Amino acid sequence: MISLTYFFTVLFTFFVAEMGDKTQLMLFALTSKYKIRSIVIGTAAAILVINGLSVCAGGLLNEFLKYHLWIVKLIATIAFFYFSLTSLIKDDDEEEGGESKINFAVLAVFCIFFIAELGDKTQLSAITFGATNGLNVGLLMIWLAASIGFFAADMIGLVLAFVLHGKTPDTFFKWLAFAVFAVFGFINLYTVLMALALHKILLPLMAGAGLLFAGACALILLKNKKTAIAEDGGK
Repeated sequence: MISLTYFFTVLFTFFVAEMGDKTQLMLFALTSKYKIRSIVIGTAAAILVINGLSVCAGGLLNEFLKYHLWIVKLIATIAFFYFSLTSLIKDDDEEEGGESKINFAVLAVFCIFFIAELGDKTQLSAITFGATNGLNVGLLMIWLAASIGFFAADMIGLVLAFVLHGKTPDTFFKWLAFAVFAVFGFINLYTVLMALALHKILLPLMAGAGLLFAGACALILLKNKKTAIAEDGGK
């Protein structure tokens, strides 16, 4: 059984590690797509699951990630680009759909958060604490401490986003979401290409990905424009 001092050490470690991390920015950006309740539930569930897996897996998961981290990063890359592009799509039914819409939002937030945190420093920290402690009842305390510290740090970013929402146009948050997810998408893409030792063709591949992404953005914006013109004509 771990001591109370160790419990708060783990909690504080995760709180500090998560401050300013990409997931804080992601949650900030997600406020343009989903309701606060859905984000909180999805985030809490993802934190509990990923920290639970990490502390239990310990050194074994650490070894697995060491050799297959590029696969995780590739999944994250695709997810980031997808949510960046969908941030641009005009959605007239955001407030419709009732409970099923909320359930989908919770699942979407869970998946985004879970994928983004795989291989991140906070997950590796959980692995380290779990491996150091060993397989005993102390893992439950580590899991709780890590999850509380993690969640507290992310909620600070979420509260800030909520406060600013009433004072900032919705279009600002949509473009912020687009930018945040796009940046992380390209960062993860760069990491994948480096991990695959594609140094000689790194620039052409990054440029090609940039062009494809820009083309997709242009198509979405053009579709939005046509939709807006059709709606204005129908009024």
